[in-house]
Amino acid sequence: MNLFSYEFYSATTRAVVWVAAIVFPVLLFINAPYGRHLKGGWGPEIPAKLCWILMELPAPICFAVAYFTGPNAWQPFPLFFFLLFQAHYVNRSIIFPLLARNSQKRSAAVMVLLAFSFNTVNGFMCGLAVSHFGSYGPEWLWDPRFLCGTLLFFVGAAINLHSDSVLRKLRRPGESGYRIPHGGFYRWISSPNYFGEILEWFGWAIATWSTAGLAFAIFTMANLAPRARSNHFWYRETFEDYPEQRRVLIPGLY
Repeated sequence: MNLFSYEFYSATTRAVVWVAAIVFPVLLFINAPYGRHLKGGWGPEIPAKLCWILMELPAPICFAVAYFTGPNAWQPFPLFFFLLFQAHYVNRSIIFPLLARNSQKRSAAVMVLLAFSFNTVNGFMCGLAVSHFGSYGPEWLWDPRFLCGTLLFFVGAAINLHSDSVLRKLRRPGESGYRIPHGGFYRWISSPNYFGEILEWFGWAIATWSTAGLAFAIFTMANLAPRARSNHFWYRETFEDYPEQRRVLIPGLY
């Protein structure tokens, strides 16, 4: 099957949704082996900073490969979507791990393999979506889908970046261990960084109005919602003074 065909694109985006449907219930019972939830029995481990770079970098690279082979690559709206995607992943794959202060953290190597595989496929699909199969004429600038989706993306990105900054500042250089984060959306939920990222990719899905974007948003929620739940219970078990009013992931609801 031609990797640049609509048939391949359609079949693969459907597969991502099916994988999300499997991942969600599995992660409710099994914590992904990285960060505070890393335990023995998952095989070889590698430094967390290297893990982040290796598992996230395929997304922007594969997006660019698919994107620049498309007929719409230099049109204004696809180029705008390209810049949004790349900005997120340059931060996630390079800036975020290099700024992380705890150099002692490790992650299971199996996480790298799984995330590397997903990000390779997902980046390629999202690149195909906007450069090969998307249709964005001048009227798209005033389309409610573009306006609402782009606004949601930027709101989510702001929440995500601020929440990461709060976590990073909890430790001084060289320190390890965990503390209770405060400020921003941490007033209301335990994992605003995940909440922000989920908003980002649903915003992307709406702004691009693509099945690949929707599949990615669904997978993001299936992956991060159980993680947020695990983090919430971990905080409550670890800190006796953890704020009782905080919810798991959605302010005031869950």
